[in-house]
Amino acid sequence: MATRDVVFPAGRQALYARNRYSPAIRSNGFLFVSGQVGSREDGSPEPQLEAQVRQAFDNLNAILEAAGASFADVVDVTVFMVDPAAKFEAIWKVVPQYWGQAPHPTLTAVGVTWLYGFDFEIKVIAKLPQGT
Repeated sequence: MATRDVVFPAGRQALYARNRYSPAIRSNGFLFVSGQVGSREDGSPEPQLEAQVRQAFDNLNAILEAAGASFADVVDVTVFMVDPAAKFEAIWKVVPQYWGQAPHPTLTAVGVTWLYGFDFEIKVIAKLPQGT
């Protein structure tokens, strides 16, 4: 098997090693980013929902930047929400701050019952800029 081209954001390698997965993999001009939650440096969740969503986007942005990409390069998004009927509006107050201008990437939103103590998770696929 070929060696995976793993992208690690600064300062979080131990967290990913402890949880036994790669934050992102470069492959054939794309970046496949694992689901990002609103975790602090130690892996614990931000307790307040809006802060948790912001932290998830900040964690995602750190990975994109480490790969030489930005949110503008994202082509596909999947979000997972615990209890979306109760939390959707609060989450979506934060999300537009990170989307940028239209056109936006494709989006799939999934309601789930459990996210390991988190309320929101975002995973993306980005087309890497030429030369990265």
